[in-house]
Amino acid sequence: MRDSERGAALLAWYDRNARVLPWRISPQDRAAGQRPDPYRVWLSEVMLQQTTVAIVRSYYRRFTERWPTVTALAAAPDAEVMEAWAGLGYYARARNLLACARMVAARHGGRFPETAAALQTLPGIGPYTAAAISAIAHDEAAVVVDGNVERVTARLHDVHSPLPAARPELTRLAARLTPKDRPGDLAQAMMDLGATICTPRNPACTICPLASGCAAREAGTAASLPRKTPKPQKPTHHGIAWVAWRPDGAVLLETRPPRGLLGGMPGFPTSDWSQTPHDSPPIEADWCDAPSQVRHTFTHFHLHLLVRAALTDATPARGTFTPRDSFSVTGLPTLMRKVWEAAQSACGPQS
Repeated sequence: MRDSERGAALLAWYDRNARVLPWRISPQDRAAGQRPDPYRVWLSEVMLQQTTVAIVRSYYRRFTERWPTVTALAAAPDAEVMEAWAGLGYYARARNLLACARMVAARHGGRFPETAAALQTLPGIGPYTAAAISAIAHDEAAVVVDGNVERVTARLHDVHSPLPAARPELTRLAARLTPKDRPGDLAQAMMDLGATICTPRNPACTICPLASGCAAREAGTAASLPRKTPKPQKPTHHGIAWVAWRPDGAVLLETRPPRGLLGGMPGFPTSDWSQTPHDSPPIEADWCDAPSQVRHTFTHFHLHLLVRAALTDATPARGTFTPRDSFSVTGLPTLMRKVWEAAQSACGPQS
């Protein structure tokens, strides 16, 4: 099967089986003249980095209802956007989201550039995101390669070189499938195929539209591809989190530094995260230890936090007390929600 035939077969399958996603224009609507909003394509692609479609749906809807345009998002206060992002993780994405929106509003008149090269000059937009926006929203014949596309391409051509070293070869092979007509639909078809049929485990080869031209299926190696270089074992870091209440119910919070993990997010004061964390409470109190530690995993390490809680009316050396009626657990990052839950089993008022 030639590449042009593969592309045609995949688009025909996509026309019948495209997933219904809140940020997507269906093949039928696109054929009728509707065009994707670059803002919504960009927002969904940023949210989908390191996050599943199931989780992103609700966040996407809330964001677009609250900030329906890039200029509306650009004008939003940092704290409101960070709070709305809470729970999605990888908070550098939220900081870049605001920086990008503000640059588009200030320097591009509220319109996203139309080429992948120009899009990569914006904060937080790398080669993959730029290709996805330019192909889906602007019909540029850009090569869109995410994890699904890598898997489909590796199996289609029976590529045994392990990732990440194989990425240049897989990108070159994927480019051969990218047509000048409907490049965005082809990219989304590859994503859907990888998400629903050419899955990591137990690929459904018997119903795949590319089965007759799949080298890995013929060789019997599809289920083992793509191969990946083993990741090094993650180290474990330790720390202390302090949860303090005043008698009136106010909760001690601080905003983390703008750079680094959980940057710019509100949370409970913590120690450094290391092998031997420095025990320096943010306020004088008679601290009670929670019976179990909080465990959380970041990209490069595991974190174990000892949680200490106290009721105190002293003046804090770090952070500020937030009135109880202004405090929202849902506005905290996932790690801090775990800390709050653990603190309830120490001493202090219940949530």
